[in-house]
Amino acid sequence: MINSFEVLETNSMILEFNLDVRTITMGINLMDCADSDIDTFNKNIYEKITTKAKDLVAVGEDIEKKYGIPIVNKRISITPIAIAASSTKTDSYVSIAKTLDRAAREVGVNFIGGFSAIVNKGMTPSDRKLIASIPEALSTTERVCSSVNVGSTKTGINMDAVKLIGETIKETAQLTKEADSIGCAKFVVFCNAPDDNPFMAGAFHGVSEYDTVINVGVSGPGVVKKALESCKDSDFEVLCETIKKTAFKITRVGQLVAKEASKALGVPFGIIDLSLAPTPAIGDSIAEILEEIGVEYVGAPGTTAALALLNDQVKKGGVMASSYVGGLSGAFIPVSEDQGMIDAVNKGALTLEKLEAMTCVCSVGLDMIAIPGKTKATTISGIIADEMAIGMINQKTTAVRIIPVIGKDVGDTAEFGGLLGYAPIMPVNPYGCERLINRGGRIPAPIHSFKN
Repeated sequence: MINSFEVLETNSMILEFNLDVRTITMGINLMDCADSDIDTFNKNIYEKITTKAKDLVAVGEDIEKKYGIPIVNKRISITPIAIAASSTKTDSYVSIAKTLDRAAREVGVNFIGGFSAIVNKGMTPSDRKLIASIPEALSTTERVCSSVNVGSTKTGINMDAVKLIGETIKETAQLTKEADSIGCAKFVVFCNAPDDNPFMAGAFHGVSEYDTVINVGVSGPGVVKKALESCKDSDFEVLCETIKKTAFKITRVGQLVAKEASKALGVPFGIIDLSLAPTPAIGDSIAEILEEIGVEYVGAPGTTAALALLNDQVKKGGVMASSYVGGLSGAFIPVSEDQGMIDAVNKGALTLEKLEAMTCVCSVGLDMIAIPGKTKATTISGIIADEMAIGMINQKTTAVRIIPVIGKDVGDTAEFGGLLGYAPIMPVNPYGCERLINRGGRIPAPIHSFKN
């Protein structure tokens, strides 16, 4: 049972160290909206979303007022459209994206995720239509987020899809070049994508979920950093205990919000995602936590070890605070959304290759990284393939959200605004991988995936 004392204890965390609930995300099943006619399908999904989520924003605001806990985002995730629309007879899913955008605007959420496909073994005609629709969909909508899962530990990596996604990212960048190719910031490619992720751009409502569910993502990098300031000369045992205790308190706040929202909306509570998610605000940085642990700049030797320690202790503290932990749960390392990461890139301490090494132990992967707009589609596919391989072999979720900024090169800066922040353009290895990407087919699942 959560009591008022636990909430009051977090006041200084909220007021001084940027503690917030990053998102309340309502997952909505759209399978019962299926229809062969595209207009009927669009009508069905609009009506279901606007009916189920009509009170989501108001309930979130009521909880904020009641407990004084900032809830930064109210969002929706839906059944992957490539599944929900598979019986719809149409050549393009762009009209579906526009319907989702209109529904999101009607209920007042800032993002709706699930313009997605699950293609880790192969692609159906519906999957191909979805992927082909992504560039136009993301360039003509404001609130729609898209994702494609191209691999898993059980199935391997669909390299045909990886090649196609590289081309899709380049086309999306081109269509949104007037806004620093921001369309790519609303798209992510996954290996081992979770069904209950509340964070964008990768949220979708898995087919094994309730008809409607509430998932909550907490955050608090500033709180963790402040706690670690009292451990400057302590050994690792004290350091780890401090992180665990802080993560416990942060997660209890998320648990309270999730239970309150579930009760008020009459919707089952799903999971708490423990992820420490930074923002561009000063003091709300994963990089600064790693520097507090002991590296001069993120990217220095020891950075991966420090991140592994942080990620593990956050999970250990969080699972003691909630019985239902899920989603991604750990530490995000986006470049554009973390001032400390940006500073490390500008100092020359942090490179794309070091970021890739860090993704072996973090929650997700290469996130919000701006690269030269001239980067080849096959090179982007190669970067994706590397990251998917890390996820497949290590039985963890990995992802890539990368932005080839058309018209910009190393030394320039891309401006995305809001929580997406800004990013220096990072150099990419100039050597090619065309022969690898053009081979086609599927990289088989690793030997340790056979557990039956």
